[in-house]
Amino acid sequence: MNIDLSGKTALVTASTGGIGHAIAYGLSESGAHVIVNGRSQASVDAALDKLAKALPTARFTGLPADLSDAAQTETLIQALPQVDILVNNAGVFGQMDYFATDDAEWERYWQTNVMSGVRLSRALLPGMVERGWGRVVFISSESGRNIPADMIHYGVSKTAQLSLSRGLAKRVAGSGVTVNAVLPGPTLSDGFAAMMQDEVARTGKSLEELGKAFVMTHRPSSVIQRPATVEEVANMVVYVCSAQASATSGAALRVDGGVVDDIV
Repeated sequence: MNIDLSGKTALVTASTGGIGHAIAYGLSESGAHVIVNGRSQASVDAALDKLAKALPTARFTGLPADLSDAAQTETLIQALPQVDILVNNAGVFGQMDYFATDDAEWERYWQTNVMSGVRLSRALLPGMVERGWGRVVFISSESGRNIPADMIHYGVSKTAQLSLSRGLAKRVAGSGVTVNAVLPGPTLSDGFAAMMQDEVARTGKSLEELGKAFVMTHRPSSVIQRPATVEEVANMVVYVCSAQASATSGAALRVDGGVVDDIV
């Protein structure tokens, strides 16, 4: 299968590292002009430099903005060219006991994980519909279906993304625009590495070893029995953004290694 996104422009939010960076690479490798986003100019510049070295003939643009902030999101929207592909990847996660999670933390998760995608989709979907082609992808999580007891606030935000993506797919039905959610499971991302940093130092084990142990302890239903790589998640996203995926819309597509234990 030859995925060719030449002539398409993609905005990948929170793409300076982790899954977002891998998605930006994959879309660019397939020919898209990719707009890289991060919270700071420094992080965006570093990501652009890394991508340019890996793909010297590719086209990238950098636009910094903290998408948990409505005003910064609007500034980003005003600076955007025509966007054909929107990947709503911006998100925060972390373990916290429900009874210690205050309103401010709930609001931080809601604004970052949910409202960033609400605002960008509201701004960019009408143009896609008018042109008769577009792709919107929400990076949700298996935690949106398999709510973790130690990250209830995170799970709720990821379930909201599933509702949002399904509803938007129905709202633009028949337009040539697709809206989908991709659900990673445990992934060897920058965020996971940061979460395990102390454990790596304490045990001397590799991130991969600790990742496998984490999966077997906390997600024992995993079929692959290891975390995914960011590239494995990005591969699904690139396909969903392609012309070949034109019959896939309103779907929740799992890249969770089989953690969610059902057959649909």
